[in-house]
Amino acid sequence: MARYFDVHPDNPQPRTIGKVVDLLRDDALIAYPTDSCFALGTQLGNADGIERIRGVRDLDKHHHFTLVCGDFAQLGQFVHLDTAIFRAVRAATPGAYTFILPATKEVPRRMLHPKKRTVGVRIPDHRTTRALVEAMGEPLLSSTLLLPGDEEPLTQGWEIKERLDHALDAVLDSGDCGEVPTTVVDFSSGTAEIVRVGAGDPGRFE
Repeated sequence: MARYFDVHPDNPQPRTIGKVVDLLRDDALIAYPTDSCFALGTQLGNADGIERIRGVRDLDKHHHFTLVCGDFAQLGQFVHLDTAIFRAVRAATPGAYTFILPATKEVPRRMLHPKKRTVGVRIPDHRTTRALVEAMGEPLLSSTLLLPGDEEPLTQGWEIKERLDHALDAVLDSGDCGEVPTTVVDFSSGTAEIVRVGAGDPGRFE
């Protein structure tokens, strides 16, 4: 049964965030809010967590997992950025974008795209997400909480608890949450390719 944690949207209680972090460090799988709907999250390097996310979402091996980072310095540890891409990504963060980029050796191989050796990264514009990642001290390995057969991602904490009580260890809810997935921009070839149009304005990359 998943534990349910409710925090203030503007000032997430550090004690509650700390309890969720303790669970993550013990290899938990959680659902948490972002600026673009809820996401599934687990500790970086948690092999079982990756497989649990694949199971919940029915994902194949080609799915791009995302590293949700707290700031740009953290993001830069996990992906390669040339000067032009650095400027483009920096100008759009924090925000509702996911960027697919070549991964550094800091990224566990099991979460890389098997052929491209790439990974998704993002910095959400959401207080609860940023508080959680800051308390973790490392990115969260994440994937949008879109269930098989659903056309829209889940955006209500109580519904997630109800539907995935058996599959998650915790649900972190702050009431406020985006309702549209991120815009995904693939920079792996050196130029911007819009893979998915979502909450972030794609115009700056077209």
